[in-house]
Amino acid sequence: MNAAATLSLPVEAPMTPAAERILSAAGTLFYRHGIRAVGVESIAEAADTTKKTIYDRFGSKDGLIVAYLHRRSLRWRTLVLDVIADKAVGAEQSLAVFDATDQWMASWGRGCGFVNAYAELGGTEHPGVPIIVEEKTWVRDLFEYTCTAADYPNPAFLAGQLTLLHEGSIVARTAGAQRDAADIARRTAQVLLGMDDRMAA
Repeated sequence: MNAAATLSLPVEAPMTPAAERILSAAGTLFYRHGIRAVGVESIAEAADTTKKTIYDRFGSKDGLIVAYLHRRSLRWRTLVLDVIADKAVGAEQSLAVFDATDQWMASWGRGCGFVNAYAELGGTEHPGVPIIVEEKTWVRDLFEYTCTAADYPNPAFLAGQLTLLHEGSIVARTAGAQRDAADIARRTAQVLLGMDDRMAA
């Protein structure tokens, strides 16, 4: 785990206004309807542009999918790092990741965009797959960073536990319609972190 890399944000190349408009429209459609179900024509119509402009800016639909996943990663990491920034380094930051997830999920009705994308792209050589895998690895690395900072004896193992708890809460909230999944996950994380005396009744 590289702490500096974990706490840094992905770099995004500058885009023209037309490219931004296309990416915004594609992101909405991909998340709402699924990556495979959305065609370039639908994106062009939503972005008030042409298919040629999309190919000029992104090269292909696959290139646009990569840009969508990259943009989503940037926004997600920005939120998480902002939320944990004012917390005490260590265990409090670990818990704050769950707070950030709850905040993020409240804005998105179809669950984790990365999990949804992997369901469509996983098992292929699509260039978007490494971005999805990297995103999930980043969450684990972040937990390992916070656990290491708190001097837990086996931070890597604890980070793995917190990651499974975190990812499970996302699925429970989405597929199981369990609206309090993030809160339950946070309370369980308190137990794992030895902070259960602070749990609300």
